Formats: sequence, structure tokens, C-alpha cells
Amino acid sequence: MDVKKSNYSVDDLTKKVGESLGVSDWLEVTQENINLFAEVTFDDYWIHTDPERVAKEGIFDTTIAHGFWTLSLLTYFNNQMGIWPSDTVSGLNYGLNKVRWMSPIPIGSRIRNHVVLKDVRKRGDSRFIATYLCTIEVEETEKPAMVAEWLGMILTEPV
Repeated sequence: MDVKKSNYSVDDLTKKVGESLGVSDWLEVTQENINLFAEVTFDDYWIHTDPERVAKEGIFDTTIAHGFWTLSLLTYFNNQMGIWPSDTVSGLNYGLNKVRWMSPIPIGSRIRNHVVLKDVRKRGDSRFIATYLCTIEVEETEKPAMVAEWLGMILTEPV
């Protein structure tokens, strides 16, 4: 996926601290995606991968998404939203300040990301660190599934 850029520069981004940068498209959570994630991460815990066992023994009505699967989607969601300034040459994951999984994501539900800009700091020539408050919402559910402070490095010139 190509990174979608905004119509504002990194200088303009600094004026948007505290503002919502928007919401992503909805994404359906499928059992197939969860099973693939379980396979590549060696995390096949049955509450994620065994719908029959969950129906008999589980505390949830259905299998649920892995928390780390949800976290790993931040790049996907953020890249489609145009949160990168127009003068971005490259954007890199820089880290996370805090992640909280607030409620389970049932298979078959739809999720999206709502982003609020918390901070932008210059980190040297042509480098900036933006802190984004990312809230993963589950359609028709009031409580968010996950809230994370995600840091992105913005490079405005080739390094």
C-alpha cells in the first residue's frame, strides 16, 4: 500500500496538535485473517482460532482478534488516512508510548482507527517525531477496543 499524504506540510502539522486527523475506513475482522496471524506469530491460543471450543468453553460468544493483530494494523489504517504531511519523503515507525486493550474484538465485527495528533517535535535536520493517539473502534460498540500512542518519524529529505 502506498502512503497517502495530506494536503498540508509538516510545518502546518505542528499547528494541528490536539486535533482529530480523521478516521480510517472500516475493516471486517475475519477468522481467516486471525488464523493467518496466529500461524505466522505462533500464537494459536484457542480463544482466537477455535470457534467450536469457544462456543463450548469460552468466555466470549465467538473467537476474538489478537491484541497484537489489532496493534499491527495501525500502519495499515494510518497509511490510508493521509496523516503524513505532503513534504514527507519517508515515514517510519518510531515506537509506542502506551497501548491499552480495552475490549475484545469479535470475529465478524468491523473496526476502524480514529487518530488525534498529540504532539510534533523536531528531531534534527529534516526529521520530526509525531505522536498520534490511535483509538481502534468497533462498529456499534461504545467502548474502544484499543487505545495506543503511536510515534511516527517523518523524514522530509532523503537521509
